[in-house]
Amino acid sequence: MNTFADDRLSRTFVALSDPTRRAILARLAKGDAVASELARPFRISAPAISRHLRVLSDVGLVERRVRARWRIYGLRASGLRAASDWLESYRHFWEEGLDRLVKYVETKSQTSEPAGASKAATGQRRRMTNSSKRSK
Repeated sequence: MNTFADDRLSRTFVALSDPTRRAILARLAKGDAVASELARPFRISAPAISRHLRVLSDVGLVERRVRARWRIYGLRASGLRAASDWLESYRHFWEEGLDRLVKYVETKSQTSEPAGASKAATGQRRRMTNSSKRSK
């Protein structure tokens, strides 16, 4: 049985739950960087940035290379694959829910016409809607 500590997907989502780590990943998506460059936008200590980078590295989202005395970090997009695959498996539920919501709203807007609305007023609204569509 997988415990939370052994579940890589859970650890990936925990790593992604922190806004600083998400910002680091966004920066690394633009290209590799040294730790000091990654720390620059944040008001946190160097050890704190190192801990964030270690968390990202432990779940496979970031790789670290050493060149001379520099530690260079890069994004490992393959580390996001498990999270992406898990989210993708639920996409059809979201899309079905959104489709039902659209159908409901469309049905409600058609049936919410005021009881005393005249046909002329309704026709006027349709003409205005159609003319605005043509002008686009």
